[in-house]
Amino acid sequence: MQHRRKPASAAAPPATKQPPSRRPTARLSLAGLVVAVFLVATFLYNEDVVVKTGGGADVAVAGGVGVAGRARSPDLRVLQEAAHKHMEEQEEEDAANQKKQEEEEDANQKQQQQQQQQEDANQEESPPQQQHLVVPLPAGCDLYQGRWTFDAAGERSPLYHESECEFLTEQVTCMRNGRRDDSYQKWRWQPHGCDMPRFDASLLLERLRNKRLMFVGDSLNRNQWESMVCMVQSVVPRGQKTLLKFVNNGSLNVFTAHEYNATVEFYWAPFLVQSNSDDPQVHSVMDRVIAWRAIAKHANNWKGVDYLVFNTYIWWLNTFEMKVLKGSGALRNNNNKKGAAWSKYALVDRPVAYREVLKTWAKWVDRHIDPNGTTVFFMGMSPNHITPWAWGNDGGIKCAMETQPIVMSSNRTGPLNIGTDWRLHGVARGVLARYLHRVPVHFVDITGLSELRKDAHTSVHTLRQGKLLTPQQQADPKTYADCIHWCLPGLPDTWNHFLYANIVSAPLRLTTTTSSSPS
Repeated sequence: MQHRRKPASAAAPPATKQPPSRRPTARLSLAGLVVAVFLVATFLYNEDVVVKTGGGADVAVAGGVGVAGRARSPDLRVLQEAAHKHMEEQEEEDAANQKKQEEEEDANQKQQQQQQQQEDANQEESPPQQQHLVVPLPAGCDLYQGRWTFDAAGERSPLYHESECEFLTEQVTCMRNGRRDDSYQKWRWQPHGCDMPRFDASLLLERLRNKRLMFVGDSLNRNQWESMVCMVQSVVPRGQKTLLKFVNNGSLNVFTAHEYNATVEFYWAPFLVQSNSDDPQVHSVMDRVIAWRAIAKHANNWKGVDYLVFNTYIWWLNTFEMKVLKGSGALRNNNNKKGAAWSKYALVDRPVAYREVLKTWAKWVDRHIDPNGTTVFFMGMSPNHITPWAWGNDGGIKCAMETQPIVMSSNRTGPLNIGTDWRLHGVARGVLARYLHRVPVHFVDITGLSELRKDAHTSVHTLRQGKLLTPQQQADPKTYADCIHWCLPGLPDTWNHFLYANIVSAPLRLTTTTSSSPS
């Protein structure tokens, strides 16, 4: 059966005709009308109140809505008054800020003028060198790591000559005492990667003006003190320098540069703490006994000193065990009995006793030294040279006839073994690091570099019991050679060069103390 296709007009039924829309004919209810009237009345009343109040609401009023819902014209008078008042307030604020800024500028200007006047006054009061009293060291420069170089022309070594220093003792004037070679005077220490600052005696004395520099310790520190005296005295005119020995009950030697009101002093205290070897002239005691907690008797002489240089080492080497006084009251209870106070003691291993003594010293320094007024140094150990086989001279006798430093071979893996007690070196470094909290102490590490200088000892060109060695004694170095102390000029000058570098590189202090050395 065939289906006929409907025409397009018959594809959809005809649309139903919608009735026209009607506008709502319902009127507002009575309650809605009352609410609308009430809101309009309230709005108009509030606007009138705002207009009447004026003041800070003027600007708001200018943009308000008028009665009957029309936008009101701006009130020009109110706008002008508000703008004028705002400008006045801004002008007053600007004026106050300007005045404050001018006052601050005036105060800063006055402060700068006062500082300039103070600087000018300081420059007038100080010598011309005052502007160049600080010689900075290169950053990262380790002065104690380096090598010995020979200055054949003598341009920088020695720093002085025997004949130029009237204050040298016979103990250290090796050339005058018969030594024939002077090569030991011409070796100069060269740090790796930097240079030692050139020594300037005038500069050092300027830094020591109105100050005291004191060496405290044993005969090696006295050796170094003599060196320092000779290093600075050359620039002091004759008649302006004096040396007093055995003052303050014999314990103190004082060199004074009167033009600078500066002193370079040595105080005898071989163990730093009290001992039965404290007599500076009669101290050859067989049984040396120390009181490792008693330091006040010596330390009272160190107060108020501007630069303190401590050492203690050589007197610890006589025995492996140290005799330590028993009982803290033994010294007080036996003051009138000669030797009785030191008769009761205990034997203590050398490093243990050394640590306890340095702890006593360090605690005193930390409690009683003002780091703003005093700089403290501790010298490393000065080595002996009595084992020539240690440096390859199997037929040698101690340090006799040695004319060259030890040359370190490239295949050497460890330190020299010449008898230095490196345990004490480690103890000193440890105590300085652990027990000094308030006062910094500079460790002058001379030990390793000094071990190389077997050539620089006084050997047989020195004194024995206050008298020069005779030719017969000089011919017997096994008995008479002194391989502890050093010729001058010589190695201790390098030690003092380290002190010099540390002193002149430090910032200037704002205040100085007046030298008041004992007379």
